[in-house]
Amino acid sequence: MLATVLLPLLLLALAGCRHKNNSTYYQPPPPLPSITPTRSAAAARPPQSSAGNQSAASRATPSASASAATASTAPQPTPHGKPVSSEVGLASWYVPTYANAKAADGSIYDPNAMTAANRELPMGSIVRVTNLANNESVFVRITDHGPFVGYDRIIDLSLAAAKAIGVYRAGVAKVRVEAYAPPVHPGVDPAGKWCVQIGAFPTEADAVKLKNQLLRRYSTAKVIQFAGSTGHWVRIDPLKDDRATASQIANSIRVPVPGALPYIVRLN
Repeated sequence: MLATVLLPLLLLALAGCRHKNNSTYYQPPPPLPSITPTRSAAAARPPQSSAGNQSAASRATPSASASAATASTAPQPTPHGKPVSSEVGLASWYVPTYANAKAADGSIYDPNAMTAANRELPMGSIVRVTNLANNESVFVRITDHGPFVGYDRIIDLSLAAAKAIGVYRAGVAKVRVEAYAPPVHPGVDPAGKWCVQIGAFPTEADAVKLKNQLLRRYSTAKVIQFAGSTGHWVRIDPLKDDRATASQIANSIRVPVPGALPYIVRLN
């Protein structure tokens, strides 16, 4: 009989314990405390904003930084009016050996000045040179004759001008040359004085041989032979120094030496 009384009580107790376990609430752990970096740790972290760009710029080589500064600070000549001619061809730039050499207009070549050489434009002309690969432009003043490397080269840029439009690293680039009205000087024929220049010859003997032939052929012309930075040259100054005469002479000359070509050159 005692067992009959205790059995229901035991079943009731077990049921109560099971109900209590099912209702137990599991308390999640508290969030981890945030860690504020110390001043020294923050200072040690590499910058990720604009300071990062400055760090990248500071890693540039000194020569590259100096080149950019030179190109951006060199003053450009100011043209007047509208372009009077336009030509597309290849541009190159003066090699360093030309620094401080005398240019055709009598000035001293300064690599940091915005100047250029052209065979046919009047001295003092201002031209806009546009690199067709990147559409960058620069204004330069014509102070010298050249270039004399192939017919497709139409202008030789100063070092600063070449850097300004991205020709410096490439060495040669396709450009558009727009010339503005040249300055008018008293007593100067606006049509220009023209000559013919032939070269460059690898040896002096080749240049002297052609000079002697041309002296017999053009008895009224002044024919000279001279050494340049790229080789030896021959020049013909015809008695009639207009462009048509110079072009006729240049077209009639056949040079057997490979690479030596006749060019017409404006002298003023």
